[in-house]
Amino acid sequence: MLTLPNILTLSRIVALPLLIALLWWPHWDWGYLFAFALYCLMGITDYFDGMLARASGTVSKLGIFLDPIADKIMVAAVVLMLVANRDIDNWNVIAGLIILLREIAVSGLREFLAGVQVSVPVSKLAKWKTTFQLIALGALILGSGLPQYTFVHLVGLLCLWGAAVLTLITGWDYLRVGIKHMD
Repeated sequence: MLTLPNILTLSRIVALPLLIALLWWPHWDWGYLFAFALYCLMGITDYFDGMLARASGTVSKLGIFLDPIADKIMVAAVVLMLVANRDIDNWNVIAGLIILLREIAVSGLREFLAGVQVSVPVSKLAKWKTTFQLIALGALILGSGLPQYTFVHLVGLLCLWGAAVLTLITGWDYLRVGIKHMD
């Protein structure tokens, strides 16, 4: 159960309070820079936990359960902190809300579909959504740590909206599959 991939997944969950603490003070540039480094490390462990599990044949039920939870709580926590600190503000909050609401809806839908023994594989478009989302949040964290480089923040916001659009498309795809299995 405590294989290297599962330890990497658990490390993301354990590191989350530190990430939130580093983002807690909105004008502490060094905190944001340390948060960016930790966020990147967490993203790298996300990549390697799945790759190592598949390569070594150690895919486990615990890993299948924890990996998406670790991803979702990291994204939700970072989006909430960036909104609270006004790094995501005005109309851009809508993009963050779209991402958060889709994560909740798809989690519930996946739980329902698992109950009727229907598996919904992750699509390539959903992987692109995740990529845009991770780049967006990383750029927004980095942009707040380096406020003199406003283009970094702009890249973050553009990727956030790209992720929101892909979120709507992939969310609709999951919903279409789910509706087929509802009474």
